[in-house]
Amino acid sequence: MKTSRFTDSQIMAILKQAESGVPAPELCREHNISVASFYKWRSKYGGMDASMMSRVKELELENARLKKMYAEVQLQADILKEGFAKKVTRPSRRREMASQEVKRGRMSIRLACDTFVISQTCYRYSPKLSSDNALIADWLIRLTHNQRNWGFGLCFLFLRNVKGFTWNHKRVYRITTKGSPFRDKELELNLRIKPHKRLVREKPLPLAVPQGINDTWSIDFMHDQLHDGRTIRLFNVIDDFNREALAIDIDFSMPAVRVIRSLDQIIEWRGKPLKIRCDNGPELVGNILTAWAAKHQIEMSYIQPGKPQQNAYIERYNRTVRYDWLNQYLFESIDEVQDFATKWMWTYNHERPNMGLGGITPKQKLALAVPASTFSLG
Repeated sequence: MKTSRFTDSQIMAILKQAESGVPAPELCREHNISVASFYKWRSKYGGMDASMMSRVKELELENARLKKMYAEVQLQADILKEGFAKKVTRPSRRREMASQEVKRGRMSIRLACDTFVISQTCYRYSPKLSSDNALIADWLIRLTHNQRNWGFGLCFLFLRNVKGFTWNHKRVYRITTKGSPFRDKELELNLRIKPHKRLVREKPLPLAVPQGINDTWSIDFMHDQLHDGRTIRLFNVIDDFNREALAIDIDFSMPAVRVIRSLDQIIEWRGKPLKIRCDNGPELVGNILTAWAAKHQIEMSYIQPGKPQQNAYIERYNRTVRYDWLNQYLFESIDEVQDFATKWMWTYNHERPNMGLGGITPKQKLALAVPASTFSLG
C-alpha cells in the first residue's frame, strides 16, 4: 500500500482548518496538495480524531493482509486440485510440479514450496551427476538381459562381491528403479513379485549347518521335457557347506547304477562326503546304492516321506535351476541340455551371489574356508 507523505496528525489539522471556515483551494495551495486528495481525506476521515484515524488505517492493513491470505489459500487449493489427481509422494515429483507453477507465474517460490510441502533447499537443489551412473545402468541392463529373473538384490551383490565395485545399495537401487539421467529413458528394472497366500504351519526344525566341505552332500532329481515331448531327468548334487553345484547329469533314465557313476566321478576330484542327504526315491533306497554307500563308508541320510523341507538346500537349488534356465529355453536333445547345464554350473558357482551365504558366491565361500594350498577351487 502506498504511504502518504502526511502524518495522521497533519491530515487531521488540515481537516480542522477546513471546518473552521478556511476555503479548500486556499488549503490546497498552502499545503501543496490536490483538491481531489483534500476531498478524499474529508470523506474518509471527516469527524474523526487522530486515534480513530490510526485505527481505521490498521483495519485497512489487516483487511488487505487477510485478502492476500485468502487469495493464496484459494490458489493453493485450486492448484492442488489440478495437480494431485493421485497421491504424489516423491520429493522429485513435487519439486517438478512446484517449478512448473513458478514458471507459469501463478505462484512465488515460497508459496509453491508451501503448497507442495517441500523446502526451498529441495526446490533449489541441483543434482551432481556422475559418469558412474551410466556405467551402473549399462551393467544392470547386461545382467538383466543375461539373467532375466535377477532382481535388484542379486544384481547388487554381483556388482559388489563378484566384480568388486564400491557403489552402495541405495545408488544401485535408485538407478534400477528410476534410471540414469545419462540415458534417454528410465530403466524400471525392478520386478514385481506377486505375493502368495501361505498356509500357517508349524515351524520346522532348522537344518543342521555343515561345518566344512564334504561334510554333507544333498542329491535330488528333477523332470522336464525336450521340444519333441520326450521326458528327461536331471540328477543334481550340491555340497551343503557352500551350496556349490557339484554335478547336473541329464538323461532319459537315471537308475541307481547311473547315480553311482555320477557320484564316483565327483569323488575322484572332490573327495568323498561323510553323509549324503536325499529323499526316499526308488533309485536311492534300493540295495545297489546302499551297498555302494556302505562300501565307501558314507552315511545315507533319508528325509521323512512327504517332508521335502528336510532337504531344503537341494530344494532351493532346484528352484534356481528351474527359474534361471530350465524353464526359459526349449532344448532339442540331451547333449544340448547337458552342455547348457555345464556352462550354467560354472556361472552359478563363480558369479551368482547366494543369499544363504551372505551374498557371496559358492567359490568365494570355499576360498574363505579352505586355503588354496590344501584344496583346488576347480
